Amino acid sequence: MSKTENKEIKQNLDDIMRKYDRESNTRIWEGRPKTFITVFLALFSLYCIYMTLFSTVLPETRLSLFLGFIMIAGFLNYPANKHHVKPNTMPWYDVLIMLVGASCFFYFAINALSLIKLATRIQPVHVAIGVIGILCLIELCRRCVGIPILCVVGALIIYAFYNQLSFSSSFYQALKNIIYKLFYTTNGVIGTPINVCYTYIVLFIIFGAFLERTGIANFFIDTANKLAGWSAGGPAKVAVISSALCGMVSGSSVGNTVTTGSVTIPMMKKTGYEGEFAGAVEAAASTGGQIMPPIMGAAAFLMAEYMSIPYSKVAVKAILPAVLYFSGIFISVHLEAKKLGLKGIPREELPKTGSLFKSCYLLLPLVLLVFLVASGARTMAFSAAISIFAALVVGCINFMVIALKNNKGRSKGEVIKGVLKQTFNTTVDALVSGAKGSITVAVACAIAGMIAGCITVTGLASILINAIVQIAGNATIIGLILTMICCIILGMGVPTTANYCIMASTCAPILIQLGFPVVAAHFFVFYFGIVADITPPVALAAYAGSAIAKSNPMKTGINATKLAIAAFIVPYIFAFNPAMILEGNVSVFEIIQIALSSLIGLFAIAAALNGHLKRKINTVLRILLVAAGLYMMIPGTLTDVIGLAVLGFVIIYQNIRKEKA
Repeated sequence: MSKTENKEIKQNLDDIMRKYDRESNTRIWEGRPKTFITVFLALFSLYCIYMTLFSTVLPETRLSLFLGFIMIAGFLNYPANKHHVKPNTMPWYDVLIMLVGASCFFYFAINALSLIKLATRIQPVHVAIGVIGILCLIELCRRCVGIPILCVVGALIIYAFYNQLSFSSSFYQALKNIIYKLFYTTNGVIGTPINVCYTYIVLFIIFGAFLERTGIANFFIDTANKLAGWSAGGPAKVAVISSALCGMVSGSSVGNTVTTGSVTIPMMKKTGYEGEFAGAVEAAASTGGQIMPPIMGAAAFLMAEYMSIPYSKVAVKAILPAVLYFSGIFISVHLEAKKLGLKGIPREELPKTGSLFKSCYLLLPLVLLVFLVASGARTMAFSAAISIFAALVVGCINFMVIALKNNKGRSKGEVIKGVLKQTFNTTVDALVSGAKGSITVAVACAIAGMIAGCITVTGLASILINAIVQIAGNATIIGLILTMICCIILGMGVPTTANYCIMASTCAPILIQLGFPVVAAHFFVFYFGIVADITPPVALAAYAGSAIAKSNPMKTGINATKLAIAAFIVPYIFAFNPAMILEGNVSVFEIIQIALSSLIGLFAIAAALNGHLKRKINTVLRILLVAAGLYMMIPGTLTDVIGLAVLGFVIIYQNIRKEKA
């Protein structure tokens, strides 16, 4: 492929990212301004690493400083309107909002101790600073996160005023109370979400940026090709495996779809899959990357904080549901390939085993991270910092290997000089990428903190809990369905991190009140917040996949939902049977039984949705297959036996009909 074609493909992918991923709608900087902003963002990443590891100042000071720098980085990167972006252009009003907004947070950081001592006796000037800081944060949120989450926080702030004024307070007194809670305490903007973002998430975003630049994504794709590329419909299976692997280090469904989809979607179409199916496979698999241990996107760290359990336990509990999710997609892909009679990639075109083994060292940073987290020998932040350094070293080694392989008569000194220069540029690029990736997550976490603060101030959580508990009564399934609907609707246009924060504050307590275990409740809302990215009508990951596949967006979204059916079923399984997420005294036999029965159940449902097993399945048999699948997923040996019997009957009947035909 020529350089011109490569450039055109890259431009198309950038356009897709800008269209479907709000985080990619950034200002265009060139020349000296670009150099200045690059240096600022790289230093910001280094500042985050240093402060997380070594700072002992007050949390209010640390978090306010962090948000002040986020305000500067955010307005430098995100324009007011994505349709009017000109190179090296930043309107005066954007500069003003940036400086004023950042100054509000810096003022709090500098005067944190005196403001803490003042408590509710803050002065009018402090109220004004808090109002301006929150308004500037809301404007940045509109630019980089989106309007849906602002609708939620706006409604809750109005309700907070109504609640405060009901106590016969003056408007100023109500405003003072709300601003104090939301801006000057650790129950609002600088609450749990932003604390977790500052302490863990930013470091892991930086780690992911370093990993991507070591060439690990290509290694994952080559490995997936070797494992499944040769089988029926191989490219689609490659998409599932590579997206699961790449998703471990990516916190964006759309970003993962575009990154791996640029390779896998054209391969799938070339094999014979329709564009709508190819785009759906990539979108469903890429979205699932956020539930794939060990990193699981940014929300996993928040889950550990909210549930008060170590992050390593969250990752372990997520393994079986994640395996079932990707197994469900893999089965659907296989059935579609068999229905269409598709072949795999010729073995001679697949990567060689020897070359893959030689590149295994690329996994060392990830292996090191898993070891450090699992052993508990170091803190999460320190483990992430060590892993970042390991990724840098591995990247340098990889550049050296490639340089020596492609050496064209250069001396060793020239090769080493070139590798060191490439390593330096890559390091700066990764630090900048990590800083940019932190902006959206940090803003979403700050707004989520405001939402949680409004709920705390008004006591809304207890009102919602009582209302839904009364509606559900003894039928806990109604509570689960209502929670699922809330998560999916809110997740349409709201980042996973913010969605989980809101659901953890509102819906998870409802499920806990209904009698579900704490871990099951939090995992339930986490899963349904994620699948919003592939659930029409606002299925952003599916639409990004359809843009690469040049297919119908809505059909792609519907196909993605069908492929990811496991994500809609598995949460109900672990809600009613927490053994799936290793809750309670679980034996090895129970885990194996749950895994096998759920896997067989997913196979039955996937076959029913696909409409083909040994041959075309009629409507009656499809209904029987759905029933069999659901029975297999309901906890209990009796239901497993019934489901297995029904599935066995359908398979035998299909075989008989096939022989007669």
